[in-house]
Parts: sequence; C-alpha cells; structure tokens
Amino acid sequence: MARASYLPSLDPELGRTRGLVVAIAADIRIGRLRAGERLPGSRSLATSLGLSRGTVVQAYEELRAEGWLESEPSSGMRVRADLPEPTPAVATPGPTLGFALPDEVRRHDPMARDVSVPYRLFGGHPDLRLLPLDELARAYRRVLKGRGRRLLGYSDPQGERRLRVALSEWLAATRGLRPDPDGMLVTRGSQMALYLLAHTLLRPGDVVAVERFGYPPAWAAFESAGAVLHAVDVDDEGMCIDQLPDHVRAVYLTPHHQYPTGATLSAPRRLRLLQWAAERGIALIEDDYDHEYHYDGPPVRPLIASDPAGVVVSIGTLSKAFAPGVRVGFVLAPPAVLDRLVRRRRLVDRQGDRVVEQAMAELIDDGSMQRHFWRTRRVYAARRQALDEALSAHLPGVLPQRRPGGLALWCEVPGVDVDAWASRCVEHGVFFETARTYAIDQRSSPQVRLGFAPHTEDELGEAVRRMARAWRPPM
Repeated sequence: MARASYLPSLDPELGRTRGLVVAIAADIRIGRLRAGERLPGSRSLATSLGLSRGTVVQAYEELRAEGWLESEPSSGMRVRADLPEPTPAVATPGPTLGFALPDEVRRHDPMARDVSVPYRLFGGHPDLRLLPLDELARAYRRVLKGRGRRLLGYSDPQGERRLRVALSEWLAATRGLRPDPDGMLVTRGSQMALYLLAHTLLRPGDVVAVERFGYPPAWAAFESAGAVLHAVDVDDEGMCIDQLPDHVRAVYLTPHHQYPTGATLSAPRRLRLLQWAAERGIALIEDDYDHEYHYDGPPVRPLIASDPAGVVVSIGTLSKAFAPGVRVGFVLAPPAVLDRLVRRRRLVDRQGDRVVEQAMAELIDDGSMQRHFWRTRRVYAARRQALDEALSAHLPGVLPQRRPGGLALWCEVPGVDVDAWASRCVEHGVFFETARTYAIDQRSSPQVRLGFAPHTEDELGEAVRRMARAWRPPM
C-alpha cells in the first residue's frame, strides 16, 4: 500500500513543481522513502499539500524520467526497487567533496585585486576612462550587422584570420617584424597563452628559469604543468643571463619592460642569450606585454625579431594596454610549436570570441587602435612625470628608477618597512604593491611599484600627499 501519511517538505524558493521533485528525491536519498515503496496517489498528495493535481503529476513524471520512480499499471508510482541503499544524512556546514584533490601551488596574482580605496596605484592597469568607446561600439555594430549570424558559429581555433592579418600589419608598423598570419595563434589574453605554452613545452620536473622579481601568474602557469622554477636575478640591464644554468628546459622573461622593475634587457645580453639558447636548444618564452607604452627613445625590437635559430616563442596582448576586459592575446611560434598549441587550445576553449576578434580587427584596420595608443602614450608620459615630481616634492625618501617605458614606477625606499607603510597608506585611501608581491620567494625588500596610468595628474598628486601623511621616517 502507499504511504498515505507521506508529506515531503517543500522549499518555497524552488517553485512548486521543482520543489516537489527536489524534496521527494532527497527523501529517497536519505532513506525516508525506501526502494520499492509506493507513493501517495497524485490526487491525494495534491490535496494534502494544497497543490494542483497537475503539479504532482508533472513532478512524478520528472522523477520517473530522472530514474527515481517507476510506474506500474493500476499501482501508481513507487520508488524504483533497484536503487542502491540510501546514504544517511550527515550534518555539514556546507557542500562537501567526496574525492581528493592533488596539492596545488598557490601564487598571488598582482592583477586580481579588489581594494576599496579612492587611489589604487595598480601597476599594470590602463585608464579605462580613456577608452574610445564610441569607436569600439561602432566596430561591434559593423561586425554584427555585416556578419553577425555567421560569427556566432564555429570557427578556426587559431583565431579569426582577419585579426591575424591585421595584427601582422600592426606588428610590422610598431615592432619591426612582420609575422606570417598563419604562424600566429590568437588567445583570450596572455594568460591563456602562458598556460597553453606551459602545457605544450614542459613536462613534469622540467626546470624553467624565471626572473626573481617577476610575474606570479606566469609562474603559476608553469607550475601547473609540473615545472620547477629557477630564479635568476634582475638588475638595471634586465635578467642576469650569466646566472642561467644549462639544465633548464625554457627561460621565461620580459625583456622589453621587465616586469615589474621596468628595466630593458641590454643589447649585449640579448645577443648572448639568443646564442646561448640556440647552442643548447633551449626555448625562450618572451612576454612582450606592454610594448606600446615606451616614452624615451624608440622601443626595442622583440627578441623574436632577431631569432634565426627559432628558439623564441613570443607572447603579446591587447588586454593590458587597451582594456583588461577585452581578452585578446597572441602567440608567435615556430610551426611545430604552433601546431601543438592549436591542438591543445581545442581541448580547453575550442575557439575564441569571434565577434571580439573581428571588432579588434576593425579597430586596427581603421586606425582607431593606433590613434588610441598615440593619445594615451602622451597622457601616460605626462602622468609619469607628474608622479615623479610629486614624489620628489612630498616623499624624497622614495627613489623612482627612471625607466624608458611601462605603466608604473619601480621605486627604491631604503631603510623603510615598505609593507607596514603600504598598510598605513590603505588607511589613508591609497593602495600600491610592494616588492614582496613580485618576489618569487615572497620575501620583503625595500621597493614599491607605483602605477600612474589609472589616475590623472591631480589625482596622483593627492595620492602622494596621502602617502606622505602615512610616512614614518626610518629609525
């Protein structure tokens, strides 16, 4: 006989039908309803719960489709007889995980912060107030009006060819190299490129040389592939390549504007590094993340432009210079590497956002992208100067290292506990990163990184005055 007394407890937030389905399934899981047990008739249960009979009938049918119930002629609905023994309910503070996860190396991401203060001197952020939104909107409209339906289908995982062609022309004009569009992979930002490269070039246990002050998300990508990191010092000429050991599988570096110090890898070191890697067959992973923002003299050409041996894989991005939310990066690589990257990309993302890629191609082709970089380069150069002058006037103990480009000043602060000072600055409404954020061993040292791009000259002046109020001279 059916349990006429059975009444499930409904969750009013789930709706009537779905709430009844969830309640009955839960009672079966915990053993309140046993295998083979008959449920009340739909009319009877509807009356008891104050529901319509149709709601109960629909819930029973969903439960039968999900495999919880079975129906027999003239017998109504019953719990399936072949269900496994129920698991007793266990009181827990939240969702539990019924399997083990492998150990994970955690790295701080200096780009992923949500700090609620008025002045956030982030080092790698552009000023989104300067974005050419009208041009961007027109590009989206042109793309969607002309090819909208087609662009919402499947496409080449290597990226929209139109964007690859546009990027090739743009790189020829700005970086002195003209890559084959077929030798380029478009990714959703540089982080995807780093992850794909890590899992394509490296095997567990491989050693990757990285800059001792560097970019933690890149380190995390390499460690996710099982790589072991070997730290190399950085000075005013960039990575100290004389410290590179021969047993590394790859070298990751930021030669144009070293992240985070801003130093440029000197010409002698570039030449020696390329020769050293070619003689040993070691991959050089070049991250050219903000080539566009170079203020003093002409920018230095990427390593890949002087690589006849084919040892350099170069990463670029529009996300850091244009807008972080526009996820467009690219990889230039030898054909064998590119082929594996594309095949691996199919496994994790299938393809990029075709509409975004076409819109970016529009902005490059009509000159909007280059005009934006020309305009913001002038603005950021003035902001860099304003920050430098404000520090000199109000914080003479903070010594900026003059670099030719980038979106931040790397500053020496001798004799000061910069981490404690940074904490006090937050209380005064200013946030910035200290050297600890970028150190591979997370040790403190007397340097800070002050981003000038997100704020106007007046805002930067106010930020520095607040930082001065939080200053305590060295003991």
